[in-house]
Amino acid sequence: MNKLVCIVGTNASGKSSLAIELAKKWDADIVSADSRQVYKGLDLGSGKATKEEMQGVAHYLLDVAQPNDFFSLYHYQKLACEAIDEICKTSKKAFLVGGTGLYVNCVVDGYNLTGASPDPATRKMVEATSTDELIAMIKDKAPALLEKLDLKNRRRVERAAEKALSDASDVPNVRRYDTLLLGVTWPRSELYERIRVRLDKRLSEGMIDEVKSLRQNGATDDFLYKLGLEYRYILMYLRGEFSSYEAFYDKLFMEIRHLAKEQMTWFRKRTDIVWIDMKDDPVGKCNELIGGFYG
Repeated sequence: MNKLVCIVGTNASGKSSLAIELAKKWDADIVSADSRQVYKGLDLGSGKATKEEMQGVAHYLLDVAQPNDFFSLYHYQKLACEAIDEICKTSKKAFLVGGTGLYVNCVVDGYNLTGASPDPATRKMVEATSTDELIAMIKDKAPALLEKLDLKNRRRVERAAEKALSDASDVPNVRRYDTLLLGVTWPRSELYERIRVRLDKRLSEGMIDEVKSLRQNGATDDFLYKLGLEYRYILMYLRGEFSSYEAFYDKLFMEIRHLAKEQMTWFRKRTDIVWIDMKDDPVGKCNELIGGFYG
């Protein structure tokens, strides 16, 4: 199997800059594993690396969908594996980098996914089942689908239930790559301070204007709201749903911290991640592990 290095972590953990530094040393290209960076125009809010920040390292799975497009886990896995396979055909190495746990898992674990539509009988049964029952069924048959699923969105819950009930869900996963998973970690108080600093920087750079521009160029409020975090709360701020800028800022900061906690909980479920202390020579530790991995 082709070898794949994965670098994962929470928001504001420094995984992207670390990955770029490592990629330069190991002559690697980076495949993004971020559910919002796939969309064009979602730059500041998604933390997309700029050309300058990339330092000449090629990045894949950025800007592959238009706002309002339906982009499923199936679409992501297909494009990500195509990119990884193409990179591995050359003399370069492939690094999978991001914080969307489900995106990482579907590639690393080789989820069996299908782009096929469910049969009419399944859809009819799902539509007649209560939301609570559907959520319980998804949790039982395909718990990974609950990651980032908006449980208040009936349509999305139905689609996830259809996927969990499909015949393909009974086919075992097949790993496509020999993987090394590296996870970056900080003491919680320091991570929260990094989140605050990054949020302030993005707001000063025009993150609110980015959302204004997306709306002006046709991105629907429904699309922006479902993206969560920065896009959801800036949208709400622009619609006058906060009493003040301070109230908006405090809510957004709190939700980003909450997501970081959820991301870490998700990644901690994996026992194959080697955790890297970002305060203790992370580059040196990663280089040693990557060197051993490639032999």
